[in-house]
Parts: sequence; C-alpha cells; structure tokens
Amino acid sequence: MKPQKYFPDEVYLNGKWLKHDEACVSVFDRAFMLGDGIYEVTPFYYGKAFLLEAHLNRLQTCLNKIQIDFDAFSLKPTVKEAISRAGLGNKDAAVYIQVSRGVAPRTHYYPEKVKTTILLYAFPVTLEGFENKNWDVLVSEDKRWHRCDIKSTALLANVMANEEAVSRGFNENLLIRKGYFTEGSHTSIFFVKYGMVFTHPANNDILEGITRNFVIELCAELDIEVKEKAVHVDELVEIDEIFLTGTTTQIVPVNTITRVEKRVYTAKKDQITRRLQKVFFERTRAK
Repeated sequence: MKPQKYFPDEVYLNGKWLKHDEACVSVFDRAFMLGDGIYEVTPFYYGKAFLLEAHLNRLQTCLNKIQIDFDAFSLKPTVKEAISRAGLGNKDAAVYIQVSRGVAPRTHYYPEKVKTTILLYAFPVTLEGFENKNWDVLVSEDKRWHRCDIKSTALLANVMANEEAVSRGFNENLLIRKGYFTEGSHTSIFFVKYGMVFTHPANNDILEGITRNFVIELCAELDIEVKEKAVHVDELVEIDEIFLTGTTTQIVPVNTITRVEKRVYTAKKDQITRRLQKVFFERTRAK
C-alpha cells in the first residue's frame, strides 16, 4: 500500500500565507505549463534546521543555471517561519520551496521582465528509525534528460521510475545509463567495495545531493576512502554494501536489487553503512 500523504494547512505564496485550498496560480505560470522552475526540500530535526545553507545554495545554483533572477537566501526567514506556523517547532519536519519563472504567454524561450512565483510550506516527516530500514530496490534504464544536476520541477521521468518500483512492492528504483549506475529516482547511491566507498561523480548525470555531500565529508572524518567513480552493473558481484542517501531518506542500506525479474544483488556486509548511520544520527539528533 502506498503511503498516505496530506496537504499542509497553509502555504506561503508570493508573500502571503494562505489556506492550501485558497492558494492559486495562473494557468500560464511557466512551472505549470513547462516545468520551468526549481524546487528544494530542506529538513528540520526537532524543529532545528539541518544543512539549510547548503540547500539554499543548491537552490540558488540551480536558479542561476536556468537564469531565474531570484535571491534564494532571501527565503531563509520564511523557511523558519513556515516551521513555526505549522506547529513543528520541536518536531521532525521538512520545508518545500518552489521558485517558478512566473506567469507569461507561453513561449519556448525565456520571457523578459517576468515576476517569479514563490511557493513554500512546511510538513511533518518521519525521520526517526532510518537506521532500522533495509530496502529492496529495482533497477531500470535511466530515461531522464541529460541535465539531472538541475533540480527542476519537471520530474515526470523520476515519477515514472518511482511508480514502477513502488507499484511492484520495491522501495526505490536505481537508474543506469549504458550499464553504469547514476542515482535513484529520489536518492543518491553509494557502493562499498574492498573497504572503499564509490559514488557517481557530481556531473550532469546526477543531482549533487546535499546528504550525499555530507556523507562524503563523514567518510573523510572516519578515514573511509571515497572514490567518485561510476559503478557498472556487472561489478555488483564485487560489491559488499550499497546504501542510499537523501534529504528524508537519510542513510538506508540496500538489502536486494532486482533487474528484469531477477535478483542480481544481496547485501553481504553492513559495517561501513552502520558506522555512517551512527555518526549521522549523532549529528542530526544533537541537542
């Protein structure tokens, strides 16, 4: 059964706080018509922001890449206000941020002098217990566009990949291009082989995950060698551990991988994953 989701009580839209069913945008908003917008999700542990600066920086970087003129860091007070207004000041939560290019007659080029559309809201999430999860995942061809480094609102390919996995009883869909793993439909992938950690280089084929980067830093602190190198599906026979990371996923080990109705991987170890989970838990739950 798919997890039940709920609308937030209120959202921030273009400078106003509104009930979610009263918040409306034009049918000519470019995010609605063309997916011409950027989004971000940032977590809060016990109501305390975690890596907020990094999330806002990624939002700014992506906005710059598609030439939307907006200061992402101007939303910092609103992000924190959203948590307070939602009554999540001492709970686990996340804030969704979306910046659309705005409302304009439909064109395939960027219109000039358009006012951005800003949407933002807080919602509760279950962040506790990630260290007790083990995921069974699917593998599919990566059919997305070639600028996965841009966190665009145009997520149909990711949605299709995730739907394929969830509808078949899997937790996630790991994507491959020309036989090499890129990332999951909503996660980053790490492989452990011969005591070293491998993950795809931060290029156009993946989104440079905030949690991904934090885990790479943790590896350096723990003297765990990391190589940013793509792993081929044929290398799975040599892989001891696989774990996935993400803003709300945090760090979750992969138990099995299925490809074309055949199980192609079963976890052999979990030592490095557990070490990283322990430190991640300590950092996020520190009072």
